[in-house]
Amino acid sequence: MGIVINQSFKNTITTYIGFGLGAINTLFLYTSFISDEYYGLVAFILSAANIMMPLMAFGVHNTIIKFYSTFKTKNSLNSFLTLMLFLPMIIAIPVSLIGYFSYDMIANWLASENVIIKDYLWYIFFAAFSMAYFEVFFAWAKVQMQTVFGNFMKEVFHRVAIMILLFAVYFRWLTVDAFLVSLILVYAIRMLIMLFSAFYIMLPVFRFDKIDKLASILKYSGLIIIAGSISTLILDLDKVMIGKLLPEIEVVAYYSVAVFIATVIAVPQRAMHQIMMPLTAQFLNNNDESALKDLYQRSSLTLLIVSGFIFLLIVLNINELYLIIPKEFSGGLIVVFLISLAKLYDNLIGNNNAILFNSDYYRMVLIFGVVLAVCAIVLNMILIPLYGINGSALATFISILLYNTIKVFFVKHKFNMFPFTSETFKVLVLLIIFVLGFYFWEFSFNPYINIILKSIVVAVAYVFVIYKLKLSEDISETLEKYLKLKKD
Repeated sequence: MGIVINQSFKNTITTYIGFGLGAINTLFLYTSFISDEYYGLVAFILSAANIMMPLMAFGVHNTIIKFYSTFKTKNSLNSFLTLMLFLPMIIAIPVSLIGYFSYDMIANWLASENVIIKDYLWYIFFAAFSMAYFEVFFAWAKVQMQTVFGNFMKEVFHRVAIMILLFAVYFRWLTVDAFLVSLILVYAIRMLIMLFSAFYIMLPVFRFDKIDKLASILKYSGLIIIAGSISTLILDLDKVMIGKLLPEIEVVAYYSVAVFIATVIAVPQRAMHQIMMPLTAQFLNNNDESALKDLYQRSSLTLLIVSGFIFLLIVLNINELYLIIPKEFSGGLIVVFLISLAKLYDNLIGNNNAILFNSDYYRMVLIFGVVLAVCAIVLNMILIPLYGINGSALATFISILLYNTIKVFFVKHKFNMFPFTSETFKVLVLLIIFVLGFYFWEFSFNPYINIILKSIVVAVAYVFVIYKLKLSEDISETLEKYLKLKKD
């Protein structure tokens, strides 16, 4: 776990910096510098692009990681990587042609409730294309066990750029339409920087020789398009469906703020995922069952402890947080709670996704994903008209609960291993005790001071208990290393 903990720690710091910048953008700058209608439009464009991204990438970012370590000669490896660079064009070119010739039909369908969407469909395509190739180049770096710079570009770069653009709108250096164009350019520039970084780490050698595993590679890429995009699909599908089913597009912005707050819990998983994917693929390709089981259980426990801490900070401070953002955004309390629980469960299953995506059972993830997508769509269609954004959050929670539970028991059946240990249940009990003990306890100060004070108290108490009970060897070693808790 050494390389995992080392790069995961750096990636976690970088990702939290990115989320901190994103929080400023999402909670304060977007809500103050542009209208709710245009904020909802931005959320719709980026959510739709995120849904399209796996299709535009043709699953290549997952395929590189799964098959890279199986090629043993330079010629075969270079031929494989050459294919990976050009494969996304098989989808991108037809999609662009369909979009060009069917623009009016697609636009009229999407804009049935919100006409403003109609003029911005190409923004979705260009953003999706840029996101797709960014992930391809990031995967190129991941298989060399180099994830830190790519994670910085993925989490920090575009948020800094967007912050600058929002201030440009505030000072009237940019119109809102110019802001939207610049937003898409930011994702394109990020893609190009990742290209240069990836090729600096490993310069491509273009070879077009026959690839022995071509049928398996293409089959995997085709199927993983859906299987590898489920979690992204679910959290962005609801925003698109809210925009489609409710007449006020600004509620997409209100929902996006609540989801953003809850999604901070996903940071540890996102950070560790960057290095766990290639390591898991390596263990599977080498049939190292003991190392795989150890990584599965350690990643689950580590992620539960870290994400559980973030869960506590969010849930215990959510009432104060909603006092410091615009009042119209404060209706998402239930959304925050439900999405927070869903993201906590995502962390709890450790590298489960990496095991399934990189094993011979990846086809089952496709089946599970189709079930999840259908479940999410049906639940959203039923619950959004009844309960608005709370209904969408409930649909997401139920769908992710079902999806993750199925995956856990499938891995148990096929690999005979659970991610949970006795320490897992101790941590869960600890989280319940902290929620019950601190939720109703408030300081009688300014909301900002209240959040800071309660966070400090909770952080000190939580870290102390985790360390004293020695619930995780990896967490204890990290605390001793960075906080100098262990005496020489």
